[in-house]
Amino acid sequence: MSKAFALASIAIAIYLQGYGQSLTLEKSKLTPVNVHMSLEKLDKKDVVKVVKDSTVKEVDEATFVRLSEISFQNGSIEVDVLSKLTSNATPTARGFIGIAFRINDDNSRFECLYIRPTNGRAEDQVRRNHSIQYFSYPDFKFPRLRKEFPEKYESYADMGLNEWITLKIVVKGRDARFYINNSNQPSLVVTDLKLDSSGAIGLFVDVGTEGYFSNIRISK
Repeated sequence: MSKAFALASIAIAIYLQGYGQSLTLEKSKLTPVNVHMSLEKLDKKDVVKVVKDSTVKEVDEATFVRLSEISFQNGSIEVDVLSKLTSNATPTARGFIGIAFRINDDNSRFECLYIRPTNGRAEDQVRRNHSIQYFSYPDFKFPRLRKEFPEKYESYADMGLNEWITLKIVVKGRDARFYINNSNQPSLVVTDLKLDSSGAIGLFVDVGTEGYFSNIRISK
């Protein structure tokens, strides 16, 4: 079997609970939004590889692969991620990777929780405190939140580049709890999500990141 055929045949399984259906993510069911996407193998896992479109210069933008056929409001989203820096990443790149949710139809509003893996083991404690980030697009991106609500929407967790990290978000109404690597306690608690509507789920990356996503689990 040729490599090209093998990659074309990869499908990412999504494990759904409470939806009354099962879903396999073939390429036709994934919509790249301001990113480049491919289905590949990494560490014997079927993965979605996602890299931000370099023409998008701003941060905390709609840069994700949108999962078709799933509408999510409350429940949990869990995914294994691995982040690498791109070859042209700048010194400020952090390996940004995470989950967008409650994405509206035209991708103009959504919630997002992501990690900065390079910060997790930095010698600078301030950088460590910025390992995890919440933002709400378009009005509450991280610079505004950090300025107006310092410490409230960021937190620390142990993590690093080039290693598999399990992310889990549990959402109920305006409340979201973000768990890292199957911890019993959330690493970040957000009690005032800006959106309370249903919407799509997205596999999010930002500048300088070569992101890999596998083993997606969603429950209502």
